[in-house]
Amino acid sequence: MRKKITFLLFALSTMFAFSQTLNVKGVVKDAVSGETLPGVSVVIKGTTIGTETDFDGVFNLANVKQGATLVFNYLGKKPKEVVVTSASISVSLEDAAEALEEIVVIGYGTQRKKEVTGAVTVISSATIDDLQPTRIEQALQGQVAGVNITTSSGSPGAAANIRIRGVSTNGDSRPLILLDGRVIEDLSVVNPSDIESINILKDAAAGIYGVRAANGVILVTTKSGRKNTAFVSTLNMYVGFQQTTREIPLLNATEYALLANEAFAANGEPLPFTSVAGLGQGTNWQRQAFESAPIYSIDYTLNKGTEKSTYSLGLSVIDQDGIVGLDKSNFNRRNIRFNFDTEITNKLKFTSSTIFTNTNKRNLSENVLGSVLFNALNMPPTIPVFQPNGEFSRPPATGTGIEVANPLAQVDNAQNRTGVNKISGSYGLNYKINDDFSAETRYQANYSVANTNTFNPLYTYGNNNVFNVDQSTFTNFKQNFFDYTFDAFLKYEKIFNDKHDVKLMVGTSVFQTIGRFENILTSTATGTTLNDFVLGTPVLNGDGLQIFKNNNNGSNLAFDSRLLSYFGRFQYAYDGKYLFSAVIRRDGSSNFGPKNKFGFFPTASLGWVASEEDFLKDSNVISFLKVRASYGIIGNDRIPGFRFLSILNGEAEYVFNNQLVQGIAVGPVANPEIRWEKQIPLDIGLDIELFNKVNITADYFKKRTEDLLVSAQTSGIIGVAAPGSSVPVINAGTVENEGLEFSIGYKETVSEDFNFNVNYNFTTLRNNVTFVGNATGIIEGGSFGVGQEPPSRMEAGFPIGYFYGYKTAGIFQTQADVDAHATQLNAAPGDLRFVDTNGDGVIDADDRTYIGDPIADITMGLNLSFNYKRFDFNAYAFASIGNEIVRNYERNLPLTNRPTYFLDRWTGPGTSNTSPRVTTGATGNILFSDFYVEDGSFLRLQSIQLGYSVGQETLEKLKFSKLRFYVTGSNLFTLTKYRGYDPTTSNGAPIGGGIDQGFYPSPKTFLFGMNVTF
Repeated sequence: MRKKITFLLFALSTMFAFSQTLNVKGVVKDAVSGETLPGVSVVIKGTTIGTETDFDGVFNLANVKQGATLVFNYLGKKPKEVVVTSASISVSLEDAAEALEEIVVIGYGTQRKKEVTGAVTVISSATIDDLQPTRIEQALQGQVAGVNITTSSGSPGAAANIRIRGVSTNGDSRPLILLDGRVIEDLSVVNPSDIESINILKDAAAGIYGVRAANGVILVTTKSGRKNTAFVSTLNMYVGFQQTTREIPLLNATEYALLANEAFAANGEPLPFTSVAGLGQGTNWQRQAFESAPIYSIDYTLNKGTEKSTYSLGLSVIDQDGIVGLDKSNFNRRNIRFNFDTEITNKLKFTSSTIFTNTNKRNLSENVLGSVLFNALNMPPTIPVFQPNGEFSRPPATGTGIEVANPLAQVDNAQNRTGVNKISGSYGLNYKINDDFSAETRYQANYSVANTNTFNPLYTYGNNNVFNVDQSTFTNFKQNFFDYTFDAFLKYEKIFNDKHDVKLMVGTSVFQTIGRFENILTSTATGTTLNDFVLGTPVLNGDGLQIFKNNNNGSNLAFDSRLLSYFGRFQYAYDGKYLFSAVIRRDGSSNFGPKNKFGFFPTASLGWVASEEDFLKDSNVISFLKVRASYGIIGNDRIPGFRFLSILNGEAEYVFNNQLVQGIAVGPVANPEIRWEKQIPLDIGLDIELFNKVNITADYFKKRTEDLLVSAQTSGIIGVAAPGSSVPVINAGTVENEGLEFSIGYKETVSEDFNFNVNYNFTTLRNNVTFVGNATGIIEGGSFGVGQEPPSRMEAGFPIGYFYGYKTAGIFQTQADVDAHATQLNAAPGDLRFVDTNGDGVIDADDRTYIGDPIADITMGLNLSFNYKRFDFNAYAFASIGNEIVRNYERNLPLTNRPTYFLDRWTGPGTSNTSPRVTTGATGNILFSDFYVEDGSFLRLQSIQLGYSVGQETLEKLKFSKLRFYVTGSNLFTLTKYRGYDPTTSNGAPIGGGIDQGFYPSPKTFLFGMNVTF
């Protein structure tokens, strides 16, 4: 009986055990890319029973006990254990390398992040994928301490101004941008989805790239396939719409008419509006100008890897209309990218990257006197959009100047198109001579053809308007650019006694860039658009059609610039704790004469990984601690070519046989003594990780620029005002940028279902000019109003490009106030009271002084992301504090419209001490003063995104590896006191930046997108 019971219990327990086993099927993916992983080892923990994933990343295991643990192992990934709770499992494996073991691109090579001694910041493809930017610059703003980006315009395809650690020169302050090792002028040609990583070199570490790296380096690496992987394809797409972030409050028709009457009455003139009844709100020109504009993007990537080769193909299209003018302000880009790497032999490797880009852009007049938005702000609201006959209306014959026009007529007549075709390639060979030596050569080249067609139809905008077209014209401007870089270097790498890690590199680099332009202007063309215009029959030497064609003669119609460099780098690490790197580079540039053609530029950096010392090695608090410092000299040659020679590339007219003949003359005035501009950067930094969760980076930097390349002040007697001529370039200035960078990040995995990351950074900056070596000690720039002195200056003791004008001390309230004040021309009660800064009792040009500057004191960024089950969320914000902006979009004429702050104007003693009276008479109120300078500080929510990833069961039915939907809002709100459209826009000029003439604002954008991996 006992045996029977024992047997029965055994049978029941066996049946129960078998009833708790599962046939498990699952898929294993890369945690970042979502790509499936073949060849992953899957083993039941505590046993030898297991399997591997197939080419699709799928595995099957039979008879797995519920509650058993599966262990997943894959080369280069962290091992992962998963408890079996169901028959279907989806597993994501993370990279095995910790953040400190990540490989960082540092120039002609790579280095582990923990061993980097320079100030280098890395942005991964995961960050870019989260942000889904239409332009790469949007992924940099607020993400990287020390990098400040302003948009030159919010119009589609507009370039961005990138500044790394301040403005170091009054010339070209752009950083060097390298795409897979080749030089590109801007990032507009790159599809953000193609990017694997972005590395930013901010200090002397950039010196390895020599002359072109004086303003920092941005290294962009595109995606490539992985070895031993099946075909993996990814499709990303989004569609959305854009809107303006704001409209500037303006007077409506009734308010405008009443204010105009008041201004005319104050000067004793007849009233322009005898009755304001029935005027109502009138025309809201801004509302007429702004549109809700569509945007869409599609990109497709195909990756494949064999045992020896990897392939990656990318295709993308983006099309974006403008919030002003819609398709008249359109931008579209088409990209084809192909990366191919292969091992030809065990020692010889070939790498290649090729990108073809086609862009097309249409433009409207922007950020100038008389631009579309300038006119939308100044056109009288009492004027309707159309006349009774259906034609566009015109401004009044008098009272609005000769620049104000119907902005919708401007949009309608805008007929231009710029198309650019560019092919860019990078190709390299690496030969491993033995275990210690390797040799590498790289050839990178860019070729582009740009063609701009503009048709200006016959049109009258108003009485004597400067934009009137009396004779229709067609212009065809062609540009051809080609550049190449050839690098060759030899590397030696060896570790002695497991302690001494030595790396040596010597090499040479050759760079050439050439350009050729052709401009054809044809007059008396007929038609209305670029699609239907007709050229007339040429009548030479007559009054009819004339064709002016410039090819190789004339000013700036061709250029050829070349660099030749020799460089060496020595890197040493002892026991992974004591780090040293030194670079010696000799650069030669065709921009300088024989005496100064070559420059010698050394840089060096040190590092100490204190966390590897015995006293910190076992710390439970400090996971990683590194102290580093760098110093060096980097040259800059970014000036027009051959300015050390007198060249016949100017324009002239000569008389032969009583006939006027077009000819050439001496161009820009030469200076044979110009030499290298030198930047001397110092950086002291600290990298620390606490509890394996908190990452902190802090840097103090000071960058001094000497022998600044500036334009000299000269007498007009030497002919610098002649067509095609200009003043000579001289070395005459010193600028310093000093500041502190700080960033902190915290990451936490709360559970399998929830994790989050928080990152914050800020940068302080103090810019100061210490020397300007021309006759006056001053360089002027920018423009304000009409016919006024330049409002911006470069002068010792002040930030570069500071604003120079009159200080105000309120409003004159009574005639007694006027009489008691220093003599001020045309002053009357209700006018601005200018400060007599020099105390001589007279208000004149000598009383102008510092009234602000466009350089922010502090910039900061905040980034937040979390994942909860299948949902993901990220948001980031950016702030700029301490910069000023000049409000220069008000024409201030008797019949132009005005902002609503004029409703709080002075109308009698005690009514206002901030806004002056209105009058048509002469006053000093329109002179450049701090009345027109506003605080440009702002806080902007740059982006917010919510995504949802479809579950594994649904993916298997759809035959997808990944399917994610998301919604993104960009530029949703901006907190600022500035009254203009957009505090983030600037023309980027070192002297003359920060002056707003009606900037095209960056749009608010809503996107709906999808990511699919097959």
